[in-house]
Amino acid sequence: MIVRILGEGQLEVPESAVAELNQLDGDLEAAVERGDEPAFKAALHTLLTRLREVGSPADPDTLEPSGLIVPQEDATMAEVHKLLSDEGLIPG
Repeated sequence: MIVRILGEGQLEVPESAVAELNQLDGDLEAAVERGDEPAFKAALHTLLTRLREVGSPADPDTLEPSGLIVPQEDATMAEVHKLLSDEGLIPG
């Protein structure tokens, strides 16, 4: 799966990591729904850190659409709220 972190670029993330990333996404979504700023910042940081750990940089010469777009580290809760769908940031 190709994931774009806004402001950073694209990563190729293995399908084997999707379940774990969905859990982290759920934590982020719950923090946004509660309006819990400290939990939101921590959950966003954890999700982005894990994406960077399991993902590898996508070839910049290849133009592939991102299957998923994730906000940057300094995103606000309001910005993330706009990106959330009924399934969070990560469908599934």
